[in-house]
Formats: sequence, structure tokens, C-alpha cells
Amino acid sequence: MKLAVVGGGSTYTPELIDGFARLRDTLPVSELVLIDPAAERLELIGALARRIFARQDHPGLITTTSDLDAGVAGADAVLLQLRIGGQAARLQDETWPLECGCVGQETTGAGGLAKALRTVPVVLDIAERVRRASPDAWIIDFTNPVGIVTRALLRAGHKAVGLCNVAIGFQRKFAALLDVAPAEVHLDHVGLNHLTWELGVRIGGPAGRDVLPELLAGHGDAVAADLRLPRAVLDRLGVVPSYYLRYFYAHDAVVRELGEKPSRAAEVAAMERELLALYADPALDEKPALLAKRGGAFYSEAAVDLAAALLAGGGPAVQVVNTYNGGTLPFLPDDAVIEVQARVDGSGAAPLAVPALDPLFAGLVSHVSAYEDLALDAALRGGRERVFKALLAHPLVGQFDLAEGLTDRLLAHNKEHLPWA
Repeated sequence: MKLAVVGGGSTYTPELIDGFARLRDTLPVSELVLIDPAAERLELIGALARRIFARQDHPGLITTTSDLDAGVAGADAVLLQLRIGGQAARLQDETWPLECGCVGQETTGAGGLAKALRTVPVVLDIAERVRRASPDAWIIDFTNPVGIVTRALLRAGHKAVGLCNVAIGFQRKFAALLDVAPAEVHLDHVGLNHLTWELGVRIGGPAGRDVLPELLAGHGDAVAADLRLPRAVLDRLGVVPSYYLRYFYAHDAVVRELGEKPSRAAEVAAMERELLALYADPALDEKPALLAKRGGAFYSEAAVDLAAALLAGGGPAVQVVNTYNGGTLPFLPDDAVIEVQARVDGSGAAPLAVPALDPLFAGLVSHVSAYEDLALDAALRGGRERVFKALLAHPLVGQFDLAEGLTDRLLAHNKEHLPWA
């Protein structure tokens, strides 16, 4: 089995490598190709990846290349983990929206739109090249904003599934709080990428007993602290929102907070410099503890599970993924991309039935899904007016003057990545 990782020079890649090495019985990878245009960084990551495989006696071959077409040729699956513009672009996404009193964040709001505009055309070009080189390959997308990027891939007819670590993170945290094995915890996870709620926490599978009320009663303070939301919010909602809902439920407080501390992009950039220094040590043959602070917890396990279900022929699996709605949420179009539990096998991902979504949540999902449709249109066709309309449609913007000011700033900060700007 051959896998290719586009963006293989990321400082996050050793987390993936560790997962592939530890879980080789689940996903028998014989060849892994790391692809990245940053040759020096790629060689550094590739050398560490080989040492991790060797330490864990993994027989697979790891190669590196900056040649995308050669790297994906013959691949069974291609994993995408891109950041167009790097941490410098992320820093901009997190700062210029604050000038207008809006949240600065790389996956939602105005910053999230900027990232989508930079990313979608590049991902679609990569996907077309994958289709030519390996027409049967699956594309597994980690690249944010995952919902919009996955929607672009699926609408272009690619074999693609989007993946986020929010659900597996909740699964692991809830399992620890409840003192059960993670595999015993099934989530009624419903919504859009970075806009989801856990409507139920079931023990023993999709039809298991819902212990969410007990979880909130016994561990609500710990869950609320992780989300950085008041415990009362969880008690009144009766569900667990993803931590990205804080940008909606506590917008003004978050804006004040972001204006008073270093950006996450600056923190990550400093962390990446430290990680690269660690990776350069030829004695290092495991992922360093610092990598846990980089973000993306449990991504490697989620990636292995998804790739195994799509490729390894071990029968269907149930996993939270991003895929077409197909009537699952009846208030959304069939071709909206949602994030829910799905049955995954060699034919792709088919959403499972989900509990009815309360209007309190369904209204926000509808609003953001409409924004995502406009955002994708802007990413595909360009134009200031399309950018403006997408921003005006976003619930974190929604005002004419704000959308105008944010449009000007977005275009000014992204000219090098948007040929039409």
C-alpha cells in the first residue's frame, strides 16, 4: 500500500509518521512518500520519519520528493495537509480582522475566508494531478477550512473525504472522564466542520445508552474549562459544543482577548523553530513531547482509521468525517458538506442518521452553510463582489460596513496568493 502526504515537510508530519508506525497492523503501509517544495525542510522531516519507522521496526519505505506528479503516481491514498502562505499568512488572518472588531482566526470568519480563497485553487490543481497519475486514489483532506475544501473536491468529482480531529478529541476526553475505552464511546456529533455539537455520548455504539446528561452532571466543570466557556452554557444548552463555537457564543470577549495577547500564529511559529531544531538531532527517533502542543491531537489515529476503512478491506467502519449531506440534515441541500458519523468503506463515506437538530443549532448551521457556498464561489471565480457577499453572509460579520472594510483588508493582505485581486 502506497500513501503520499502532500505537505510532508510540515512540523506536524512526525505525528502522522508515529501513527503509521504504531498502527501498522491496522494500515499496512509499504511505501510512504512525503511531498513538499521546501526541499531542505523536507529532508529534515524525512530523515526523522525514517528513524521513527526504524525504532518501531516498521518495514515500510519512506521517500521524499518535491515532484508532486512523481510522488503521487501509484498512490492508493493522498493525504493533504497544506498551509498556503505558511505561518506568515496565518498571522495575517489572525490580525487584520481585529482592526474591524471581528474575530481573527484561520478557519472561521474573515480569516477563514482568506484561507479558503488561497487554498481551494491549489488543492483542486493538486487533485487533478492526482486524478491523472492515480485515478483510483482516495484524497483525504486535513487542510483547513476542511468543510469548504472538501466541498470543492467533491463538486469537482474527486474521491475525497474530509477529516478533522475535533470528534476524536472529544471521544478520547470523554472516555477518560467516564473511565471507559475510547472504542466504547460513540458520539452523536452533528453540524459542519468547526461548527458541531455533541448531542449524545453513547456507550457501546450508535444504539448504546446516552450518558451525556451524566457526563455533564459529573464532569461539566472539566468539559467547560476545556472549551473555555462557562459551565452554565453547557447546562442550558444540554449538549457539548465544539470549542470553535466560542467564537460565536462569546465573540466580543474573544476579540478583546485576542487583542491583548500574542497571536496563536506567533506561538506556533516559535514552536516550529524549536521543533525543527529538535528534528535536526540525528539521535531523535520518536516524536518529541513538544509536538503535542503544536495542535492536531489524535490526527494520526483518525487518519489511520479512515485510510484503513477506505483501503485495507477490513470491512466498514464508523467514523466522523466530512462528506456530502445527502439528506442527512433535511434543512440543508444534498450537496452541502456536513460533519457527522458515517459508515466508511471502500466505496466512500455514507452519513448515518442523526438526531434532529434543535432550531437553536440548525439555524446557525444553515447560516454558515450558506456562507460556505458563497465562499467556495469566491474561491473558484474570484472577484471583490463575491468576497464581499461571502463576508456579508457570515454570521460573525453580517454588517455592510464591516464586510466592506474586511474585504479591502483581505484583498490587500492576499494579493500575492490571489492572481485576480
